[in-house]
Amino acid sequence: MFLGNQINNFLLSILIFIFLFPNQIIAETISGNSVLFGGLDKITAKFTDFEINIGESKKFGTLSIKIFQCRKRPPEEIPEDFVLLTVNDMINPDNPLLIFSGWMFSSSPSLSALEHPTYDIWIKECKIN
Repeated sequence: MFLGNQINNFLLSILIFIFLFPNQIIAETISGNSVLFGGLDKITAKFTDFEINIGESKKFGTLSIKIFQCRKRPPEEIPEDFVLLTVNDMINPDNPLLIFSGWMFSSSPSLSALEHPTYDIWIKECKIN
């Protein structure tokens, strides 16, 4: 009976600590300066690695990729990179077609995939320079 009370008191103490100090338990994500992408041209089967700085755009084939934010989890947590971006297909430069806008995740490329008949891109790393 005494051991049961000690365990209950210990669990209660942990819960109180979690509710009073939540920021000390959850590590903050780290902002990056650039993103390393992998790209595939499905027609030629050519793989390419390319890097884009935050706030800049870069072309990959007919795609124009603009990066707004890049974040990564701290080293003590499970690795994950998050990138906020837009992708436009510039096959007709006078009328660009927005084909992706949102967050991409490095560990789950299919969760927020870019769907394009010719090109495939994925996040390799959010780089901190």
